[in-house]
Amino acid sequence: MPPPNGFTYEAHTDGTVHITHHGRRATVLRGDRAARFLGEVTGAADPQLVMARWTGDYRRGNERTARAHPRNRG
Repeated sequence: MPPPNGFTYEAHTDGTVHITHHGRRATVLRGDRAARFLGEVTGAADPQLVMARWTGDYRRGNERTARAHPRNRG
């Protein structure tokens, strides 16, 4: 599985953080969540992975198993 890429973020003066993925807005963080995100992303070894996790846009590893479940078959 390739590592996440294409994420960027902008911290605004009003305290909000906009996270985009390939130019499209993925999420907006405000208040305490924005502060926690900024603290985590600035000290991270891989900021792309942090942004993917905060937006929920990352693979969990169980997609193939879930596809084969009887409930999900066509």
